[in-house]
Amino acid sequence: MQNANELLGKRIRELRKRAGLTQEQLAEQLGIDQKHMSRIELGKSYPSLDRLSKIAETVGAPLPSLFKFGHLHDEGDLHKQAADMLQQLGQKDLKKVYRILEAFLEG
Repeated sequence: MQNANELLGKRIRELRKRAGLTQEQLAEQLGIDQKHMSRIELGKSYPSLDRLSKIAETVGAPLPSLFKFGHLHDEGDLHKQAADMLQQLGQKDLKKVYRILEAFLEG
C-alpha cells in the first residue's frame, strides 16, 4: 500500500506531464532544484501548502485536484476500494453500475 506522500507525488507527476512540463521546467518555475522536485514526485519530500498552491497554478489545475489520486492506487487497493464503493450503493444504482461494467467488458 502506498502512503499519501507517494500518491501525491504520483499525482503531481501526472499533472506535470499533462501540462507538458519536464521536472526541470516545473522545478525552475517553483524556484527549487530538479532533485527536490524529484523527491516530491517520489513521495520522499512533502511540499508546503504554498508550494502545493504554486504547483497547482503552474500545471493549470485547481489545488484540490492534487489530492484526487484514488486512481493511482495499486491494483489490490483499487479492487478493495471499488468493492467498498459498491457496498454503499442502493439496488437501483448498483444495477446501473453493473450495466456499465457489462458494456465495458463486452467491448
